[in-house]
Amino acid sequence: MSRVPRWLGRLGAGLTEMGERLDERRAEVEKEQAGAEPEQVLDAHVVPDHVTVVPARPDPAQAVPWGVRVAAEAGWRVLVLAGTVWVLMQVISAVRLVVLAFVAALLITALLQPTVAWLRRYGLPRGPATALTAISGFVVMGLIGWFVTWQVMENIDTLSSQIQDGIDQLRKWLLNSPFHVTDKQINQIAKDLREAIGANTDQITSAGLQGVTVVVEALTGILLTVFSTLFLLYDGRRIWEWSLKLVPAAARPGVAGAGPRAWRTLTAYVRGTVIVALIDAIFIGLGIYFLNVPMAVPLAVFIFLFAFIPLVGAVVSGALAVVVALVTQGVFTAVMVLVVVLAVQQIEGHVLQPFILGRAVRVHPLAVVLSVAAGGMVAGIGGAVVAVPLVAVTNTVVGYLRAYSQEQARRQAARSAPPGSPASPPDPAG
Repeated sequence: MSRVPRWLGRLGAGLTEMGERLDERRAEVEKEQAGAEPEQVLDAHVVPDHVTVVPARPDPAQAVPWGVRVAAEAGWRVLVLAGTVWVLMQVISAVRLVVLAFVAALLITALLQPTVAWLRRYGLPRGPATALTAISGFVVMGLIGWFVTWQVMENIDTLSSQIQDGIDQLRKWLLNSPFHVTDKQINQIAKDLREAIGANTDQITSAGLQGVTVVVEALTGILLTVFSTLFLLYDGRRIWEWSLKLVPAAARPGVAGAGPRAWRTLTAYVRGTVIVALIDAIFIGLGIYFLNVPMAVPLAVFIFLFAFIPLVGAVVSGALAVVVALVTQGVFTAVMVLVVVLAVQQIEGHVLQPFILGRAVRVHPLAVVLSVAAGGMVAGIGGAVVAVPLVAVTNTVVGYLRAYSQEQARRQAARSAPPGSPASPPDPAG
Protein backbone atom coordinates (compact mmCIF):
# COMPACT_ATOMS: atom_id res chain seq x y z
CA MET A 1 0.00 0.00 0.00
CA SER A 2 2.98 2.28 0.62
CA ARG A 3 4.19 2.19 -3.09
CA VAL A 4 0.92 3.40 -4.60
CA PRO A 5 1.05 6.95 -3.21
CA ARG A 6 4.65 7.41 -4.41
CA TRP A 7 3.74 6.37 -7.94
CA LEU A 8 0.79 8.63 -7.96
CA GLY A 9 2.94 11.46 -6.63
CA ARG A 10 5.46 11.10 -9.49
CA LEU A 11 2.64 10.99 -12.06
CA GLY A 12 1.07 14.08 -10.57
CA ALA A 13 4.44 15.92 -10.58
CA GLY A 14 4.97 15.03 -14.25
CA LEU A 15 1.52 16.23 -15.21
CA THR A 16 2.07 19.42 -13.29
CA GLU A 17 5.39 20.10 -15.08
CA MET A 18 3.78 19.40 -18.49
CA GLY A 19 0.97 21.80 -17.69
CA GLU A 20 3.45 24.52 -16.76
CA ARG A 21 5.28 24.04 -20.05
CA LEU A 22 2.04 24.26 -22.01
CA ASP A 23 1.15 27.45 -20.17
CA GLU A 24 4.55 28.95 -21.00
CA ARG A 25 4.17 27.98 -24.68
CA ARG A 26 0.68 29.48 -24.81
CA ALA A 27 1.93 32.69 -23.25
CA GLU A 28 4.78 33.00 -25.75
CA VAL A 29 2.44 32.43 -28.73
CA GLU A 30 0.07 35.08 -27.45
CA LYS A 31 2.97 37.47 -27.01
CA GLU A 32 4.17 36.90 -30.57
CA GLN A 33 0.66 37.47 -31.91
CA ALA A 34 0.42 40.68 -29.91
CA GLY A 35 3.51 42.05 -31.73
CA ALA A 36 6.55 40.86 -29.92
CA GLU A 37 9.94 42.15 -31.22
CA PRO A 38 11.31 39.96 -34.06
CA GLU A 39 14.81 40.18 -32.65
CA GLN A 40 13.87 38.06 -29.57
CA VAL A 41 15.75 34.77 -29.35
CA LEU A 42 13.47 31.74 -29.13
CA ASP A 43 14.07 29.13 -26.56
CA ALA A 44 15.30 25.73 -27.64
CA HIS A 45 12.14 24.03 -26.42
CA VAL A 46 9.97 26.35 -28.57
CA VAL A 47 11.71 26.08 -31.97
CA PRO A 48 13.02 22.62 -32.78
CA ASP A 49 16.56 22.20 -33.97
CA HIS A 50 15.54 21.10 -37.50
CA VAL A 51 13.60 24.36 -38.21
CA THR A 52 15.57 27.20 -40.01
CA VAL A 53 14.54 30.83 -39.47
CA VAL A 54 14.51 32.70 -42.91
CA PRO A 55 15.15 36.48 -42.70
CA ALA A 56 12.63 38.83 -44.35
CA ARG A 57 13.41 39.95 -47.98
CA PRO A 58 14.21 43.66 -48.57
CA ASP A 59 12.03 46.01 -50.61
CA PRO A 60 12.83 45.57 -54.36
CA ALA A 61 13.09 49.34 -54.83
CA GLN A 62 15.70 49.47 -52.08
CA ALA A 63 17.65 46.64 -53.68
CA VAL A 64 18.17 48.69 -56.90
CA PRO A 65 21.27 50.94 -56.72
CA TRP A 66 20.61 54.65 -56.28
CA GLY A 67 22.32 55.65 -59.54
CA VAL A 68 20.20 53.20 -61.54
CA ARG A 69 17.01 54.56 -59.94
CA VAL A 70 18.01 58.14 -60.81
CA ALA A 71 18.86 57.15 -64.40
CA ALA A 72 15.51 55.38 -64.77
CA GLU A 73 13.59 58.36 -63.37
CA ALA A 74 15.39 60.73 -65.74
CA GLY A 75 15.10 58.30 -68.66
CA TRP A 76 11.34 57.99 -68.76
CA ARG A 77 10.95 61.75 -68.38
CA VAL A 78 13.32 62.31 -71.31
CA LEU A 79 11.32 59.80 -73.36
CA VAL A 80 8.09 61.65 -72.56
CA LEU A 81 9.65 64.98 -73.56
CA ALA A 82 11.08 63.47 -76.76
CA GLY A 83 7.68 62.03 -77.65
CA THR A 84 6.02 65.37 -76.99
CA VAL A 85 8.55 67.20 -79.18
CA TRP A 86 8.11 64.60 -81.94
CA VAL A 87 4.32 64.97 -81.90
CA LEU A 88 4.69 68.77 -81.91
CA MET A 89 7.04 68.61 -84.91
CA GLN A 90 4.59 66.38 -86.76
CA VAL A 91 1.79 68.87 -86.14
CA ILE A 92 3.99 71.76 -87.28
CA SER A 93 4.98 69.85 -90.43
CA ALA A 94 1.32 69.18 -91.21
CA VAL A 95 0.46 72.91 -91.00
CA ARG A 96 3.88 74.24 -91.97
CA LEU A 97 2.51 76.87 -94.33
CA VAL A 98 0.29 78.36 -91.63
CA VAL A 99 3.08 78.34 -89.04
CA LEU A 100 5.60 79.98 -91.37
CA ALA A 101 3.05 82.61 -92.42
CA PHE A 102 2.28 83.46 -88.80
CA VAL A 103 5.98 83.63 -87.85
CA ALA A 104 6.66 85.84 -90.86
CA ALA A 105 3.78 88.06 -89.75
CA LEU A 106 5.36 88.29 -86.28
CA LEU A 107 8.68 89.39 -87.80
CA ILE A 108 7.00 91.99 -90.02
CA THR A 109 4.90 93.20 -87.10
CA ALA A 110 8.03 93.60 -84.98
CA LEU A 111 9.45 95.76 -87.77
CA LEU A 112 6.33 97.89 -88.37
CA GLN A 113 4.88 98.17 -84.86
CA PRO A 114 7.14 101.08 -83.80
CA THR A 115 5.75 103.08 -86.73
CA VAL A 116 2.19 102.43 -85.54
CA ALA A 117 3.14 103.55 -82.03
CA TRP A 118 4.78 106.68 -83.45
CA LEU A 119 1.66 107.61 -85.46
CA ARG A 120 -0.58 107.05 -82.43
CA ARG A 121 1.59 109.34 -80.32
CA TYR A 122 0.80 112.08 -82.83
CA GLY A 123 -2.94 111.59 -82.34
CA LEU A 124 -3.81 109.25 -85.21
CA PRO A 125 -6.38 106.59 -84.21
CA ARG A 126 -5.31 102.98 -84.04
CA GLY A 127 -7.21 101.85 -87.14
CA PRO A 128 -5.87 104.48 -89.57
CA ALA A 129 -2.37 104.19 -88.06
CA THR A 130 -2.40 100.42 -88.61
CA ALA A 131 -3.78 100.71 -92.16
CA LEU A 132 -1.30 103.43 -93.16
CA THR A 133 1.68 101.53 -91.76
CA ALA A 134 0.69 98.17 -93.25
CA ILE A 135 -0.12 99.59 -96.68
CA SER A 136 3.13 101.57 -96.78
CA GLY A 137 5.19 98.58 -95.70
CA PHE A 138 3.67 96.14 -98.20
CA VAL A 139 3.82 98.72 -101.00
CA VAL A 140 7.54 99.19 -100.38
CA MET A 141 8.10 95.41 -100.40
CA GLY A 142 6.09 95.07 -103.60
CA LEU A 143 8.01 97.88 -105.30
CA ILE A 144 11.31 96.25 -104.39
CA GLY A 145 10.16 92.94 -105.85
CA TRP A 146 8.88 94.65 -109.00
CA PHE A 147 12.13 96.59 -109.42
CA VAL A 148 14.25 93.44 -109.13
CA THR A 149 12.09 91.60 -111.67
CA TRP A 150 12.17 94.58 -114.04
CA GLN A 151 15.95 94.85 -113.82
CA VAL A 152 16.40 91.14 -114.51
CA MET A 153 14.05 91.20 -117.52
CA GLU A 154 15.68 94.35 -118.92
CA ASN A 155 19.18 92.93 -118.68
CA ILE A 156 18.49 89.30 -119.52
CA ASP A 157 19.57 89.61 -123.16
CA THR A 158 22.72 91.55 -122.33
CA LEU A 159 23.46 89.17 -119.50
CA SER A 160 23.08 86.14 -121.79
CA SER A 161 25.61 87.51 -124.26
CA GLN A 162 27.97 88.46 -121.44
CA ILE A 163 27.63 85.00 -119.94
CA GLN A 164 28.47 83.45 -123.32
CA ASP A 165 31.51 85.70 -123.63
CA GLY A 166 32.50 84.87 -120.09
CA ILE A 167 32.23 81.15 -120.79
CA ASP A 168 34.48 81.56 -123.83
CA GLN A 169 36.99 83.50 -121.75
CA LEU A 170 36.85 80.87 -119.04
CA ARG A 171 37.43 78.19 -121.65
CA LYS A 172 40.50 80.01 -122.98
CA TRP A 173 41.81 80.49 -119.45
CA LEU A 174 41.41 76.80 -118.69
CA LEU A 175 43.25 75.85 -121.88
CA ASN A 176 46.17 78.14 -120.95
CA SER A 177 46.07 77.42 -117.21
CA PRO A 178 48.61 75.27 -115.34
CA PHE A 179 45.88 72.64 -114.80
CA HIS A 180 46.66 71.13 -118.25
CA VAL A 181 43.02 71.01 -119.34
CA THR A 182 42.61 70.04 -122.98
CA ASP A 183 39.98 71.10 -125.47
CA LYS A 184 38.81 67.48 -125.71
CA GLN A 185 38.15 67.34 -121.98
CA ILE A 186 36.15 70.57 -122.08
CA ASN A 187 34.04 69.26 -124.99
CA GLN A 188 33.46 66.00 -123.13
CA ILE A 189 32.25 67.89 -120.04
CA ALA A 190 29.83 69.91 -122.17
CA LYS A 191 28.59 66.75 -123.86
CA ASP A 192 28.02 65.05 -120.50
CA LEU A 193 26.01 68.04 -119.31
CA ARG A 194 23.81 67.98 -122.41
CA GLU A 195 23.23 64.24 -122.03
CA ALA A 196 22.41 64.61 -118.34
CA ILE A 197 19.85 67.30 -119.14
CA GLY A 198 18.33 65.18 -121.90
CA ALA A 199 18.17 62.07 -119.72
CA ASN A 200 16.44 63.95 -116.90
CA THR A 201 13.85 65.77 -119.00
CA ASP A 202 10.98 64.03 -117.22
CA GLN A 203 12.36 64.99 -113.83
CA ILE A 204 12.87 68.58 -114.96
CA THR A 205 9.28 68.70 -116.23
CA SER A 206 8.05 67.24 -112.96
CA ALA A 207 10.07 69.86 -111.09
CA GLY A 208 8.40 72.51 -113.22
CA LEU A 209 4.96 71.18 -112.33
CA GLN A 210 5.98 71.14 -108.67
CA GLY A 211 7.12 74.72 -109.12
CA VAL A 212 3.52 75.65 -110.00
CA THR A 213 2.40 74.12 -106.71
CA VAL A 214 5.12 76.02 -104.88
CA VAL A 215 3.92 79.28 -106.46
CA VAL A 216 0.34 78.60 -105.34
CA GLU A 217 1.53 77.82 -101.81
CA ALA A 218 3.67 80.96 -101.81
CA LEU A 219 0.70 83.13 -102.80
CA THR A 220 -1.40 81.51 -100.08
CA GLY A 221 1.34 82.11 -97.54
CA ILE A 222 1.64 85.76 -98.60
CA LEU A 223 -2.10 86.30 -98.12
CA LEU A 224 -2.01 84.64 -94.69
CA THR A 225 0.99 86.77 -93.74
CA VAL A 226 -0.75 89.98 -94.82
CA PHE A 227 -3.93 89.26 -92.85
CA SER A 228 -2.01 88.08 -89.79
CA THR A 229 0.16 91.20 -89.86
CA LEU A 230 -2.89 93.47 -90.02
CA PHE A 231 -4.53 91.83 -87.02
CA LEU A 232 -1.30 91.73 -85.01
CA LEU A 233 -0.65 95.41 -85.67
CA TYR A 234 -4.22 96.41 -84.84
CA ASP A 235 -5.07 94.10 -81.93
CA GLY A 236 -1.80 92.56 -80.79
CA ARG A 237 -2.23 93.43 -77.10
CA ARG A 238 -5.68 91.83 -76.88
CA ILE A 239 -4.43 88.72 -78.65
CA TRP A 240 -1.62 88.45 -76.10
CA GLU A 241 -4.01 88.93 -73.16
CA TRP A 242 -6.30 86.24 -74.57
CA SER A 243 -3.32 83.89 -75.00
CA LEU A 244 -2.42 84.35 -71.32
CA LYS A 245 -5.79 82.86 -70.36
CA LEU A 246 -4.66 79.54 -71.86
CA VAL A 247 -1.73 79.38 -69.41
CA PRO A 248 -2.31 77.73 -65.99
CA ALA A 249 -2.99 80.27 -63.25
CA ALA A 250 0.10 79.29 -61.25
CA ALA A 251 2.42 80.00 -64.20
CA ARG A 252 0.55 83.01 -65.56
CA PRO A 253 2.51 85.76 -63.72
CA GLY A 254 5.84 84.44 -64.96
CA VAL A 255 4.63 84.09 -68.54
CA ALA A 256 3.06 87.55 -68.41
CA GLY A 257 6.44 89.00 -67.45
CA ALA A 258 8.38 86.96 -70.03
CA GLY A 259 6.13 87.99 -72.94
CA PRO A 260 7.08 91.69 -73.17
CA ARG A 261 10.77 90.83 -72.80
CA ALA A 262 10.52 88.27 -75.60
CA TRP A 263 8.81 90.85 -77.80
CA ARG A 264 11.55 93.41 -77.12
CA THR A 265 14.17 90.81 -78.04
CA LEU A 266 12.36 89.96 -81.28
CA THR A 267 11.94 93.64 -82.17
CA ALA A 268 15.61 94.36 -81.50
CA TYR A 269 16.65 91.36 -83.61
CA VAL A 270 14.48 92.32 -86.58
CA ARG A 271 15.57 95.97 -86.52
CA GLY A 272 19.23 95.07 -86.16
CA THR A 273 19.07 92.47 -88.92
CA VAL A 274 17.37 94.92 -91.30
CA ILE A 275 20.01 97.58 -90.62
CA VAL A 276 22.89 95.13 -91.04
CA ALA A 277 21.39 93.67 -94.22
CA LEU A 278 20.84 97.16 -95.63
CA ILE A 279 24.47 98.13 -94.94
CA ASP A 280 25.70 94.90 -96.56
CA ALA A 281 23.56 95.44 -99.63
CA ILE A 282 24.62 99.08 -100.05
CA PHE A 283 28.37 98.58 -99.72
CA ILE A 284 28.60 95.30 -101.63
CA GLY A 285 26.27 96.73 -104.28
CA LEU A 286 28.49 99.82 -104.65
CA GLY A 287 31.55 97.60 -104.99
CA ILE A 288 29.87 95.51 -107.66
CA TYR A 289 28.68 98.64 -109.47
CA PHE A 290 32.13 100.25 -109.60
CA LEU A 291 33.61 96.96 -110.84
CA ASN A 292 31.15 97.10 -113.80
CA VAL A 293 29.41 93.85 -112.88
CA PRO A 294 26.00 93.73 -114.61
CA MET A 295 22.75 93.79 -112.60
CA ALA A 296 24.40 95.39 -109.58
CA VAL A 297 21.07 96.57 -108.13
CA PRO A 298 19.29 93.17 -108.32
CA LEU A 299 22.36 91.52 -106.83
CA ALA A 300 22.31 94.07 -103.99
CA VAL A 301 18.64 93.26 -103.34
CA PHE A 302 19.44 89.56 -103.26
CA ILE A 303 22.24 90.26 -100.78
CA PHE A 304 19.77 92.19 -98.61
CA LEU A 305 17.21 89.37 -98.64
CA PHE A 306 19.72 86.56 -98.06
CA ALA A 307 21.18 88.45 -95.09
CA PHE A 308 18.12 87.34 -93.08
CA ILE A 309 19.51 83.77 -93.19
CA PRO A 310 22.49 83.87 -90.80
CA LEU A 311 25.81 82.51 -92.07
CA VAL A 312 24.32 80.59 -95.00
CA GLY A 313 22.69 83.63 -96.62
CA ALA A 314 25.91 85.65 -96.68
CA VAL A 315 27.81 82.76 -98.28
CA VAL A 316 25.15 82.12 -100.94
CA SER A 317 24.65 85.79 -101.89
CA GLY A 318 28.40 86.44 -101.97
CA ALA A 319 28.98 83.35 -104.11
CA LEU A 320 26.24 84.47 -106.51
CA ALA A 321 27.89 87.87 -106.95
CA VAL A 322 31.30 86.26 -107.53
CA VAL A 323 29.88 83.81 -110.11
CA VAL A 324 28.15 86.61 -112.04
CA ALA A 325 31.39 88.62 -112.02
CA LEU A 326 33.37 85.56 -113.15
CA VAL A 327 31.19 84.70 -116.16
CA THR A 328 30.72 88.32 -117.27
CA GLN A 329 33.94 90.19 -116.43
CA GLY A 330 36.59 87.53 -115.93
CA VAL A 331 38.73 86.11 -113.18
CA PHE A 332 40.31 89.38 -111.97
CA THR A 333 36.95 91.07 -111.47
CA ALA A 334 35.61 87.98 -109.69
CA VAL A 335 38.57 88.05 -107.30
CA MET A 336 37.98 91.75 -106.59
CA VAL A 337 34.28 91.10 -105.92
CA LEU A 338 35.29 88.30 -103.55
CA VAL A 339 37.59 90.71 -101.70
CA VAL A 340 34.78 93.28 -101.38
CA VAL A 341 32.31 90.66 -100.12
CA LEU A 342 34.73 89.25 -97.55
CA ALA A 343 35.73 92.72 -96.30
CA VAL A 344 32.12 93.85 -95.81
CA GLN A 345 31.15 90.59 -94.12
CA GLN A 346 34.11 90.78 -91.74
CA ILE A 347 33.14 94.33 -90.77
CA GLU A 348 29.56 93.15 -90.32
CA GLY A 349 30.45 90.19 -88.12
CA HIS A 350 32.97 91.95 -85.86
CA VAL A 351 31.67 95.54 -85.73
CA LEU A 352 28.11 95.99 -86.93
CA GLN A 353 26.33 93.04 -85.34
CA PRO A 354 27.80 93.45 -81.81
CA PHE A 355 27.15 97.20 -81.94
CA ILE A 356 23.67 97.17 -83.49
CA LEU A 357 22.17 93.96 -82.10
CA GLY A 358 23.79 94.23 -78.67
CA ARG A 359 24.05 91.63 -75.97
CA ALA A 360 20.29 91.15 -75.60
CA VAL A 361 20.00 89.12 -78.80
CA ARG A 362 23.52 87.77 -79.08
CA VAL A 363 23.53 84.04 -79.81
CA HIS A 364 26.59 81.78 -79.73
CA PRO A 365 27.88 80.87 -83.23
CA LEU A 366 27.43 77.14 -82.52
CA ALA A 367 23.79 77.75 -81.58
CA VAL A 368 23.37 79.77 -84.79
CA VAL A 369 24.80 76.97 -86.96
CA LEU A 370 22.77 74.24 -85.29
CA SER A 371 19.54 76.24 -85.29
CA VAL A 372 19.88 77.22 -88.96
CA ALA A 373 20.62 73.61 -89.92
CA ALA A 374 17.67 72.28 -87.89
CA GLY A 375 15.32 74.96 -89.22
CA GLY A 376 16.37 74.25 -92.79
CA MET A 377 15.83 70.51 -92.34
CA VAL A 378 12.38 71.00 -90.82
CA ALA A 379 10.93 73.81 -92.94
CA GLY A 380 13.41 74.70 -95.70
CA ILE A 381 14.42 78.33 -96.28
CA GLY A 382 11.59 79.64 -94.10
CA GLY A 383 12.74 77.50 -91.20
CA ALA A 384 16.32 78.72 -91.60
CA VAL A 385 15.10 82.34 -91.52
CA VAL A 386 13.05 82.00 -88.32
CA ALA A 387 15.43 79.63 -86.49
CA VAL A 388 17.82 82.23 -85.03
CA PRO A 389 15.16 84.71 -83.78
CA LEU A 390 13.33 81.76 -82.25
CA VAL A 391 16.51 80.73 -80.40
CA ALA A 392 17.12 84.33 -79.27
CA VAL A 393 13.56 84.70 -77.96
CA THR A 394 13.72 81.29 -76.24
CA ASN A 395 16.99 82.27 -74.57
CA THR A 396 15.39 85.46 -73.23
CA VAL A 397 12.26 83.67 -71.98
CA VAL A 398 14.18 80.86 -70.26
CA GLY A 399 16.53 83.33 -68.58
CA TYR A 400 13.67 85.44 -67.28
CA LEU A 401 11.66 82.44 -66.02
CA ARG A 402 14.72 81.08 -64.21
CA ALA A 403 15.33 84.41 -62.50
CA TYR A 404 11.61 84.75 -61.70
CA SER A 405 11.44 81.28 -60.10
CA GLN A 406 14.54 81.99 -58.01
CA GLU A 407 13.06 85.29 -56.84
CA GLN A 408 9.76 83.59 -55.94
CA ALA A 409 11.62 80.88 -54.00
CA ARG A 410 13.60 83.52 -52.10
CA ARG A 411 10.43 85.40 -51.19
CA GLN A 412 8.71 82.20 -50.09
CA ALA A 413 11.68 81.30 -47.91
CA ALA A 414 11.67 84.80 -46.40
CA ARG A 415 7.95 84.58 -45.58
CA SER A 416 8.24 81.11 -44.00
CA ALA A 417 11.34 81.94 -41.92
CA PRO A 418 10.79 82.56 -38.17
CA PRO A 419 10.84 86.21 -37.03
CA GLY A 420 14.27 87.52 -36.23
CA SER A 421 16.14 85.06 -38.49
CA PRO A 422 18.43 86.40 -41.26
CA ALA A 423 16.05 85.09 -43.97
CA SER A 424 12.95 86.74 -42.50
CA PRO A 425 11.89 90.20 -43.72
CA PRO A 426 12.45 93.07 -41.32
CA ASP A 427 9.60 94.08 -39.03
CA PRO A 428 8.02 97.31 -40.37
CA ALA A 429 7.13 98.39 -36.82
CA GLY A 430 10.70 97.90 -35.56
